[in-house]
Amino acid sequence: MNLEQVVCSFHDLDENLTIYVKAPWSFSSDAIVEVEPVDGLVPPHAKHLGFEYFLEVFIARDFLEGWIGSLGIRPTNRELTERLIRYAANDA
Repeated sequence: MNLEQVVCSFHDLDENLTIYVKAPWSFSSDAIVEVEPVDGLVPPHAKHLGFEYFLEVFIARDFLEGWIGSLGIRPTNRELTERLIRYAANDA
């Protein structure tokens, strides 16, 4: 699964899950969605595969819903993903 596919499936994802992505972050970066361990670190198997923390699902969903609401139009899935990457990299 890539990051754009994760963004497209937000409404089907449990808000308690966390998104992990392989760098460099782009719409096509490999991504997984998992339960964040109690210690707050990247799950060991995900870290071994090169994934790093991106955002919790509830944060990503809330951010994108707010951004979409401020625009008045629905951006493309690619635009949503690119905006979320900028948010995760610079503002989260």
